[in-house]
Amino acid sequence: QVQLVESGGGLVQAGDSLRLSCAASGRTLLNYGMGWFRQAPGKEREFVASITRYTGATYYSDSVKGRFTISRDYAKNTMYLQMNRLNPEDTAVYYCAARSPAGQATALTSYAYWGQGTQVTVSS
Repeated sequence: QVQLVESGGGLVQAGDSLRLSCAASGRTLLNYGMGWFRQAPGKEREFVASITRYTGATYYSDSVKGRFTISRDYAKNTMYLQMNRLNPEDTAVYYCAARSPAGQATALTSYAYWGQGTQVTVSS
């Protein structure tokens, strides 16, 4: 099975950018569709973005559409989340996740493999 490790989180100011990375080991990302989720304090974990296994089609939540970009580098076996124009509402722990089936999915239960999360804090 695949193991996932996120990195790239930190403390930034509103309007800044960050790029999160999700390094995979154990299996190649070619075998998985991938997603990013986030969980703010006191809130449920929510879908942010996904990229499908075969076609590489991308999907975004309405709250990040136009600001965030999901991508993957098979050579590095790594997925990324480029986050631009960050605002305090983006403050959360960000998790990457992987799923074997084809097609896109936004539900947490659709993803079998999860990283440990990386904290993103946006100050106003």
